[in-house]
Amino acid sequence: MVDTDRSHILKPLLLGLTMVVTGSVNTIAAKWADSIKVNSKYFNHPFVQAICMFIGELSCLFVYFIALCIRNRRDRASSYNDEGNGSGIPTHMTERNSLKFNPCVFVVPAFCDVLATSIMYISLNLTQASSFQMLRGAVIIFTGLFSVAFLRSCLQGFRWLGMGFITIGLAIVGVSDIVFGENTNHDINGIITGDLLIIIAQIIVAVQMVIEQKIVSELNAPPLLVVGLEGLFGLAILTFLLFPMYYIRVPSIFSTNPYHRLEDIFDAFREIKSNPWIGCALLLTMISIAFFNFAGISVTKELSATTRMVLDSVRILLIWLVSIPLFDEHFIPLQLLGFALLILGMFVYNDIFFGPYLRQKILPLIRNNKLASCCISFWGVDLSDGSALIEDNNEY
Repeated sequence: MVDTDRSHILKPLLLGLTMVVTGSVNTIAAKWADSIKVNSKYFNHPFVQAICMFIGELSCLFVYFIALCIRNRRDRASSYNDEGNGSGIPTHMTERNSLKFNPCVFVVPAFCDVLATSIMYISLNLTQASSFQMLRGAVIIFTGLFSVAFLRSCLQGFRWLGMGFITIGLAIVGVSDIVFGENTNHDINGIITGDLLIIIAQIIVAVQMVIEQKIVSELNAPPLLVVGLEGLFGLAILTFLLFPMYYIRVPSIFSTNPYHRLEDIFDAFREIKSNPWIGCALLLTMISIAFFNFAGISVTKELSATTRMVLDSVRILLIWLVSIPLFDEHFIPLQLLGFALLILGMFVYNDIFFGPYLRQKILPLIRNNKLASCCISFWGVDLSDGSALIEDNNEY
């Protein structure tokens, strides 16, 4: 009994720890590769790094089918149980109806993933790792807006408030990078470009997430299979695009290879061969993204999406703390305020702590006030449900 209780505690703890650590390692490994010099120039091959990320995602597809084979072998002598039989293999990975759809429906979100990932790796070359991770929080804003526009979702008032806090926090982070950073004029131009590219990438990520939400909800597709298929299609698309990229010339701010090609795969291999540490960083990227995706899906399934968002906030803080000494980033005190507002916005938007506390403790005290109905509606409580005022309902 004690061992069972201990396993129930340890499993979520290990999943959460794995998600935070591997997610942080993924960003840090990418920045580490960017900071390695070969022949007096930094490794600057964002599309090669994106390919490594898709290889990591593709590994989730192998995990899915291996687990499926194991489960089928165990269930061969017995009737198939949709609810799972405690074998330790996630049930969502073994649902037979998950294969009753055309995998090509994931080509569009995979293409969005290719664009967003490539742009983010380019931006990581131009800006700081900590700012990069913080500015990625903009995805919440665009996902919310696109959900309203295309999925006909209705956002409660508190979610708009959360998006407002996130916007202010992101603005503070971006402005502090430019105004208070110890950079030359050339570096400032690069940082501005990098920060803008991150925001553009988050718009594409938001489009991808809205498309994924629609597809997954309609097809009931297992998330691990979705990640693997997007890795497969993303790898195929980007590998094909490497050929035209080799002949496209770009400004020096985006490319440091000999002929300023958009991507030079041969130059990348030469640099990896000259400095094996680059290969180590890329390998770390592949391994970390695979474990991060698996842990993230497991956290959402075993715990909740809000728990995943809280852990993602911890990841932002960890990357920031590690990047300052590791990559000699300049500490900007104002970014503390931006980070605090960013986390506050994430908590408010995802209805963590503040919403449940107000509904349980504050709203019952003001229900006779003239502004009560406005406040109740703002915090996502159904006006016809009076009992909801005193209940901590996480569905709002």
